[in-house]
Amino acid sequence: MLKVGLTYDLRSDYLKQGYSDEETAEFDSEETIEALDNTLTSLGYKTQRIGNIFSLIDRVNKGERWDFVFNICEGMHGIGREAQVPALLDAYNIPYVFSDPMVLALTLHKGQTKRVVRDCGIPTADFAIIESVQDLQHINLPYPLFAKPVAEGTGKGIDGKSVISSQSELKVVCSNLLNRFRQPVLVETYLPGREFTVGIVGTGTNAKAIGVMEITITSKAKEQTYSFHTKENWKGVVEYAMVSGEVEKTCSDTALNAWRCLGCRDGGRVDIKMDANGIPNFIEVNPLAGLNPSHSDLPMLARNNGIEYRQLIKLIVDSAILRLNGKV
Repeated sequence: MLKVGLTYDLRSDYLKQGYSDEETAEFDSEETIEALDNTLTSLGYKTQRIGNIFSLIDRVNKGERWDFVFNICEGMHGIGREAQVPALLDAYNIPYVFSDPMVLALTLHKGQTKRVVRDCGIPTADFAIIESVQDLQHINLPYPLFAKPVAEGTGKGIDGKSVISSQSELKVVCSNLLNRFRQPVLVETYLPGREFTVGIVGTGTNAKAIGVMEITITSKAKEQTYSFHTKENWKGVVEYAMVSGEVEKTCSDTALNAWRCLGCRDGGRVDIKMDANGIPNFIEVNPLAGLNPSHSDLPMLARNNGIEYRQLIKLIVDSAILRLNGKV
């Protein structure tokens, strides 16, 4: 029986330390860890809960090892926060599920990710990376624009003011984001079309899309953007629907091309938005997608496409084992 370690950032631990709801928004609940633990056990693995990077450091220093680690740590500090645990595991030659440090550091930076994706010929909105207010004078993009922090998830830094129609608005929004998040701001041409998220399992040529889910923000929402507030209060204001036919195919193709271009592994999501001509554009990738069985997007779209939670986790782990056996 293979011994599997579970690494994760428990949201309640960080809240107890005084971090805010927004700062801990990407971290996991006890419900998620319990579901993963129980599911891996049901698949025949012997599990051991490790916890966050500090617990991992303590355990490896004591000589503990695992056949592989199921890693969903998001990290707290730095542009490489998601890469910290896999980098540490690499140092000790401990295998793990999901993407490697290079991929996780790259994809956390939305601007650098778009540069790579664009170089692969995948449609993505024109953009600029703003590191200071002075950079705004060099922007040559048509309005409306969309602005967000370059390295945040869960809609952090996005609100009703994120869609920008003038230079004066752009300066106010970017100044606020630079001061608030202490990181660059991604400014890109606003995509007015339909929005989707694509679930993916597998690595390289073995990767496949397991469903395309459309995200529609209704008129009941406080903000007409997929913001932190909207995601935290989605019930009754956001509609999720699976799509099929040509829309499913084109979104899946774009997402898979981006997934393979970036070198993502085992499982995750790619977010897609259509431009004014109905062409799917890459927005961003989530190589450490949420795995709460009831309300995270990846399990939700899988379930809506006939893939139950246990099967989803099995697909992800099977992909990792194929890699570890040198078959990918």
